[in-house]
Amino acid sequence: MRLEKCWFCSSTIYPGHGIQFVRNDAKIFRFCRSKCHKNFKMKRNPRKVKWTKAYRALHGKDMTQDSTFEFERKRNRPERYDRNMTEQTLKAIPVIIKARHERLKKHIKDRHDPGKKKALERDNKELEQDINMLPKKLFSNEAPAKKQKVTVKVVQQQTEDRMEE
Repeated sequence: MRLEKCWFCSSTIYPGHGIQFVRNDAKIFRFCRSKCHKNFKMKRNPRKVKWTKAYRALHGKDMTQDSTFEFERKRNRPERYDRNMTEQTLKAIPVIIKARHERLKKHIKDRHDPGKKKALERDNKELEQDINMLPKKLFSNEAPAKKQKVTVKVVQQQTEDRMEE
């Protein structure tokens, strides 16, 4: 089963799906859905349309450089496999997927860190400017006095009704 890639958004096209456009110079363009085909006909650049993989890769939104992507690379040369190599490959797939997920999480965390730092700086600056709007008791230097626990001994008195029963 041959899986193609959409020319516009780079998503996978399964057999029997999508649209093919053949230009006069015999160049074939495959599209996963009409949305991609219409954007192509409007001469839009995939690198400037925010929902495409080209845009996300160009602007650092997705992880593009990773050794685990080598396993998904298209190979046009047939490979010879023996049983041992196939077995080792199948055992390695979950490990590779786990490593890719961990690297993706780290990539997303690293991508969000500068924004968090800027937000913290902005919040601190706003707090310094508008500190007088807060109630005094929120940021007083004195530690609040600890409340002392009072123990109360409760004695239950028996009523006459209970005594009779």
